[in-house]
Amino acid sequence: NNNYNLSSPGPSVGIIARRNFNERVSLATSFTYGQISASDENSFNTYERTRNLSFHSDIYDASFSLEFNFFPYIHGSEDYYYTPYLFGGFSVLKFNPTTELNGQKYALRDFQTEGVDYGLVTGAFVYGFGLKMDINRDWSINAQISGRNVSSDYIDDVSGSYPDFFNLGPEAAALSNRATDPDFAFPGLQRGNGKSNDVIYFVNIGIVKYFGTLPCPAISKNYY
Repeated sequence: NNNYNLSSPGPSVGIIARRNFNERVSLATSFTYGQISASDENSFNTYERTRNLSFHSDIYDASFSLEFNFFPYIHGSEDYYYTPYLFGGFSVLKFNPTTELNGQKYALRDFQTEGVDYGLVTGAFVYGFGLKMDINRDWSINAQISGRNVSSDYIDDVSGSYPDFFNLGPEAAALSNRATDPDFAFPGLQRGNGKSNDVIYFVNIGIVKYFGTLPCPAISKNYY
């Protein structure tokens, strides 16, 4: 969408593993499944409502990122048990935009609605911020917001212009042009914003179990 309307989020679930190098820097890898969707009929923009496109897609995302803690974070410490953090990295994700027409579900990529045969696996730049906080010596709570600047502009199957409908089959033409006004669409008319690639946001809240050993205070160590 053009106005970053986040009022209709889809569900997501994932798993994360983190390696702490020190109290400031850690490396994280995660796998996230999520669902995204949108419909022009919910837009406040007259052009988009007339365009009348919609999509749904399952997202499978594997990411790798480097985290920087604002405060020293030492698991099990009574003083350094929480911190906000920033992170950045990259991910590989799979998507497959679909839609429904006349009660039937269609995988849009198979019909090349803009005359483009795009791939369903792509890379993305990952960025975001979050909060880590210990619950006890074994568990912590994590909350984070992360973005994916995707290398593809076809997450929603909309990017460029309407193709020549005569070169499409009847089903592909019907999926490409779903305008409520029969005189609205013609070959070459802008169908999407091809000047920038798609962006996906995830909001995740979860718990993390600590598997490392807690450092002993210096006073408890034996000296010879």
